[in-house]
Amino acid sequence: MRSTPPQQSAEGASEEAKWALPAKRREFEGSALIVKETEMRLDKFLKVSRIIKRRTVANEACDAGRVTINGKQAKASVDVKTGDIIEIKFGDKLSKFEVLEVKETVRKDDASGMYQML
Repeated sequence: MRSTPPQQSAEGASEEAKWALPAKRREFEGSALIVKETEMRLDKFLKVSRIIKRRTVANEACDAGRVTINGKQAKASVDVKTGDIIEIKFGDKLSKFEVLEVKETVRKDDASGMYQML
């Protein structure tokens, strides 16, 4: 455990709190900390975008080597960014997607706006 409290920055947020979320971009506007989504785990992206129905199925597909990002075989924990190309092998079919945006949650009707089929 830490014996001294975390240092406070000029913006008012502690250094630990400011960097606690590594997969998100941080911006300062005045004295407020604005957090924008720029990355997400691959298995979570596949589930949120509804490319694959369940996160466990997405995780298993990644473990089986059926998913690649930008031509490289990807594990479920790899971060997906806007502009990445995801390829998924479903049996004999190869599906290719480009990531258009990354959102933590999205309505069912808007999920297809997170990617574009290639």
